[in-house]
Amino acid sequence: MNTPTLAVTVGDPVGIGPEITAAVLREFSGEPGQHGIAVADLSVMKKAVEVLGLDAEVRAVSSWDTPSAGEGVIDVFDIGVLGDDIPNWGTIDERAGRAAITAIEVATRAAMDQQIAGIVTGPIHKEAIWKTGSPHLGHTEMLGELTGVTKQDTMFVVEKSHQPGHKLQIFFATRHMSLRKALDAITVETQVDSIKRAHRALEVYGVSSPRLATAAINPHGGENGAFGDEEIKILRPAVEQVTRDGLAVAGPIPADSVFHHGLQGRYDGILSQYHDQGHIAAKTFDFDGTISVTVGLPILRTSVDHGTAFDIAGTGKADPGTMRSAYRAAIGYAPYVESIRAEYLPG
Repeated sequence: MNTPTLAVTVGDPVGIGPEITAAVLREFSGEPGQHGIAVADLSVMKKAVEVLGLDAEVRAVSSWDTPSAGEGVIDVFDIGVLGDDIPNWGTIDERAGRAAITAIEVATRAAMDQQIAGIVTGPIHKEAIWKTGSPHLGHTEMLGELTGVTKQDTMFVVEKSHQPGHKLQIFFATRHMSLRKALDAITVETQVDSIKRAHRALEVYGVSSPRLATAAINPHGGENGAFGDEEIKILRPAVEQVTRDGLAVAGPIPADSVFHHGLQGRYDGILSQYHDQGHIAAKTFDFDGTISVTVGLPILRTSVDHGTAFDIAGTGKADPGTMRSAYRAAIGYAPYVESIRAEYLPG
């Protein structure tokens, strides 16, 4: 796909999503090799452009294959939910939640129908979503239902690196649960599954002969059982099992050094054992540049990794850095949409 069309859902229309979307699409307008289309109410994007004081034309499009109008034009696939009746900035509103859900549905259908290369998602507000009656905890669950997928993984992408041209991808053996429950959930079986899924994801997303490392759980990797035995009883046997199957996997490696090694270019991916282990490493190194990719969906989806920031919504102060990184990452992964679809499409 030489000129990928990317649908950018703004998330909650009264959070910072419209502003960071407008800023990034204005920045990329006219750039070759991509065409970004905001998925939102036209009025919302016009309001965001006004807040930012951008020199930009906001153009409504009704077809995904509409050619880009070039520099200075922000294209919007108008979802027609709010019209001109936009809730106040920074408020939890059922109508805003409905607009956010509709945008996700519209963009996902287009991706499933192969009308676009992928979607880039802005931040939603869970309470606004729940006010609509939706049971979903967030994007991941919603996208899973829309695509028929029941198992997805989060892949963090850290573009900046000590090794020029290298990007580090971080996976998670466990996600949103307490640390106590996360440790209980890690077994040899689940660790083998996590390693295999992460290794395969690296291949699907364009890494040939990927090198994966697993992070240890305990300080200093447990010091041969002195500080905990999870490395001895669980992590090391899992790594030994997958290496016998021919996968290039190292570890477990102490968590205070493995992410540094990855950033140096020694590894293409790292399996973090619990939520904060990988989040802290990535966000401390590059908070604004770290983005997430939902692996396991039959569509390409990149996302910002921050919230709606209601406290500064509508002020023009929001930093579009993470949205810029998510958009740029989607352009980079666009050549692999066919392999992503082939690998993860149910049935």
